[in-house]
Amino acid sequence: MSEKAAALKYDKTSGTAPTVVASGKGELAKRIIQKAEEFGVPIFANEALVNSLIDLEVDAQIPSELYQSVVEVFIWLMKNEKKFKEQ
Repeated sequence: MSEKAAALKYDKTSGTAPTVVASGKGELAKRIIQKAEEFGVPIFANEALVNSLIDLEVDAQIPSELYQSVVEVFIWLMKNEKKFKEQ
């Protein structure tokens, strides 16, 4: 199976849902992952979630049915934020 990746952006001051800023399969997914690693952006792997996000347009807000899954990603990120900053 080819790689898949999606990148999200969330601005808590905007009052809107997170948006998809990049998504792709195969070589594009590899480049998204490479850029995340290059800039120290944490990578969260969840096949079901990426399969849902990959079909959204870039700059699209995530749909409400994905809120719970994305909240779990942000909770994971907050819990691990200190570790990522030390790397």
